[in-house]
Amino acid sequence: MQLRTILFASPDYFGIVDLMGFTVREIESPDPVTRVVAADAAARNKSDDIGEKMVLNMGPSHPATHGVLRLVLELDGEIITKATPDIGFLHRGDEKIAENMQYNQFVPYTDRLDYLAPLANNVTYALAVEKLMGWEVPPRGRAIRVICYELSRISSHLMGLGAMSLDLGALSVFMYSFTQREKIYDLSELICGARFTTSYTRVGGQIRDLPENFMSILREFLDQFGPALDECDKLLTRNRIFVDRTKDIGVISKDRAIAYALSGPNLRGSGIDHDLRRKHPYCDYEQYDFDVIVGTAGDCYDRYLVRIQEMRESVEILYQVIDKMPNGPINVVDWKNMTPPKSHVMTKMEELIHHFIVVTEGLKAPPGEIYFGAENPKGELGFYINSRGGGVPYRLKIRAPSFVNLSILPELLPDHMISDVPAILGSLDFVMGECDR
Repeated sequence: MQLRTILFASPDYFGIVDLMGFTVREIESPDPVTRVVAADAAARNKSDDIGEKMVLNMGPSHPATHGVLRLVLELDGEIITKATPDIGFLHRGDEKIAENMQYNQFVPYTDRLDYLAPLANNVTYALAVEKLMGWEVPPRGRAIRVICYELSRISSHLMGLGAMSLDLGALSVFMYSFTQREKIYDLSELICGARFTTSYTRVGGQIRDLPENFMSILREFLDQFGPALDECDKLLTRNRIFVDRTKDIGVISKDRAIAYALSGPNLRGSGIDHDLRRKHPYCDYEQYDFDVIVGTAGDCYDRYLVRIQEMRESVEILYQVIDKMPNGPINVVDWKNMTPPKSHVMTKMEELIHHFIVVTEGLKAPPGEIYFGAENPKGELGFYINSRGGGVPYRLKIRAPSFVNLSILPELLPDHMISDVPAILGSLDFVMGECDR
């Protein structure tokens, strides 16, 4: 955001105020969102005894908007009187792309949803298609998927913690959190050979099993991660500046959280005990002992505390997975829809033909429609699939938690100061790739 100039609205015109030269330049045609907001401000200014309002653009190129979110803010001095989110700058049409691709071909596109938790996106999408197929992955495959989920949760929360702290002036926490994220990327590279865009999961299982030394390396990471997280906790949780900028700021009541269909830490921060890993278990989550972290006040500070504690619970879950990891296959046994082992494809004619048919024609999905939602780091990521049979979905709809969570901004931001916006946005912890899809 260029602070040298600001958009200005009056009852008679739209214009640009040059803060350096104190000059006003009239413009004829602002974009539609700005025009609607500014016109509304101008209409109310006619009866406003205090003074004229200002319309300020925040984003889409602004560090505190965590991507390409644009906020059109109407200000009375430094107090926000109206906020209008403008999204879609990262829209790629993923849902329509999915309707023109085989089910497994769409897996790499799920990496680009919440690109801070690609492994979790892969698994959730695969579970949705497997629900349509009527498949259940073997126990070892389900345990591997829990590892993917919880490593993604830690990595995503570390990013949210680091970005929020950086927005509020705590640079050290940002560096500490990114150091730990790099170690999680190393684990991701061990799993599938990629650090960022993983594409690890397949419908019916995974592309390969875990390396032999993975469990010992994972345990080493968990052993050192606890003290590192405690250090971040000490730097922020009782820090006077951080507390003053987050406590009683951006309060979301239980009723409003439910009304706006919030999910994940943003919902639990408002005091609502709802976690899909508990309410509708999948991947054997009912076998693991962990607590659902719930806040009380629903402010920025509570949402921060929820994520801190959720990372600790993820560590405990991962320890349990290491101790309980079963042996056996990782993929479903369906010789018609699953590709044969690579060694057989390279040496036997029947397996080569079978592999060619599955890859070119895709899964033979039955007709029907399903919805599956999972507890991703940002909240409930859901996939609705409408199938008319064959290897391509007729309709696919993505329930993106970041998109839903951002819907409360027009109600949440007014009556706050403009300096509170970075704290509120950081506490919501959204990602625009998932929001815009």
